[in-house]
Amino acid sequence: MTVARQYVTEARRIVVKVGSSSLTTASGGLDADRVDALVDVLAKVRSGGEKEIVLVSSGAIAAGLAPLGLTRRPKDLARQQAAASVGQGLLVARYTASFARYGVRVGQVLLTTADTSRRAHYRNAYRTLDQLLAMGALPVVNENDTVATDEIRFGDNDRLAALVAHLVRADLLVLLSDVDGLYDGNPSRPGTSRIAEVRGSADLEGVEIGSAGKAGVGTGGMVTKVEAAGIAAAAGIPVVLTSASRVADALAGRDTGTYFRRTGRRSADRLLWLAHASTPKGALVLDDGAVRAVVEGRKSLLPAGIAALEGEFSAGEPVELRDTAGRAVARGLVNFDSKEIPQLLGRSTRELAKELGPAYEREVVHRDDLVVVQRQNG
Repeated sequence: MTVARQYVTEARRIVVKVGSSSLTTASGGLDADRVDALVDVLAKVRSGGEKEIVLVSSGAIAAGLAPLGLTRRPKDLARQQAAASVGQGLLVARYTASFARYGVRVGQVLLTTADTSRRAHYRNAYRTLDQLLAMGALPVVNENDTVATDEIRFGDNDRLAALVAHLVRADLLVLLSDVDGLYDGNPSRPGTSRIAEVRGSADLEGVEIGSAGKAGVGTGGMVTKVEAAGIAAAAGIPVVLTSASRVADALAGRDTGTYFRRTGRRSADRLLWLAHASTPKGALVLDDGAVRAVVEGRKSLLPAGIAALEGEFSAGEPVELRDTAGRAVARGLVNFDSKEIPQLLGRSTRELAKELGPAYEREVVHRDDLVVVQRQNG
C-alpha cells in the first residue's frame, strides 16, 4: 500500500457519493441488488464503530421515472420535480430497508444551495449531519430536487458531495461511478490506461475527460467528478474515484480507481459553499482601489469603492464582485438590497450615516462573507 493510500484506511469520517447509473436501470427504477451490494460494503466498513459514513446518493429522479410511466429523464423542470417527488421516497425506503438488515438507522437530509450559503442555514445543516452521526445513524444526503430550481441547484451531486465532505469535516471523499477510475482517454478505446494518482491539476493537462454516460438517467459524468475531486482536494480532503463495484477495494486502500492527493488546506467552511455552491443574483463593479483592498488586503467592501451595480438582489443574497474590466474577482453576501445601493455609490460610511442613519454605517459586503475567486497580478 502506498503512503497516499494509507490516508484511505486511516480515514475515520468518510463521505461516499453514488450516482444514478450505479443504482438504477437505464429505463428508470431502482435496482435492489445494486443498492444492497453498496449497503453491504458500507455497513461492513462502519461495523466496528471506528468509522462514520455519510452517503450522498443520486437516484431520486431516476427512481421516479418508471412509476410515472416515463421512459427517460425529462428535460422540463416540472416533470423532473414530479419524478423526484415520487422517487425520493422510494430511494430512502430502499436504503432504510437495506441498512436495517445490519441494524443501521438511516436519516434523510435534503439540501439546496439556499440551505447552505447563508450562515444560519449552514450551521443548521452542519448540526443536523453531525448529530445524526453522533447518534449512530447514517445520513443519506441528496439535493432537494422536488423544489430546487435552476437558480438554486448545486447542478450535480458530485459537487454536492465535495461540499458535504467539507461541511462534515470528512477525512476522505469517495466518488463512485460506472467507470473504475479516470483514464488518459476514452476507456473504451484500446491503448488508454487508468490514471492511478493525481497530485495536482498539472497531472490532468491534455487528459480527455468524458461527459455523462449513455444511460441518460444522471446529470454528471467524469467532468463533474474531476471538478468535485478538485474542490475537495483543494480543501484538504483526499479523494478516491472508482466504480461502485469496486468500492470495497477502494475503502480498503487497494490500488483501484484514481486517488487525488490533497492540494490545499481546509478553509473557512461557509466560504467553500459561497465559492462553489452559490449562484450570484447580481454584481457590483469595484474601482481599482477597492479591488486591491478586497483581493490583496482581504478587506470588507465599503460603499466608497463601488462604481456600479448590475441586476436585482436582496440583502443576504450572493453577488459577484467585478473589476472595471468585467472580470470576477470575488463573491460575497451583500448587506443591502439592490434598490438601496445607487444612493451609496462612491460615498463614505460616515457621510451615509449622517445623512441616512446609523444603519448605513456598515460594509456592503463584510470580509467574513466574502471569498476571492481570482488572484490579481501586478
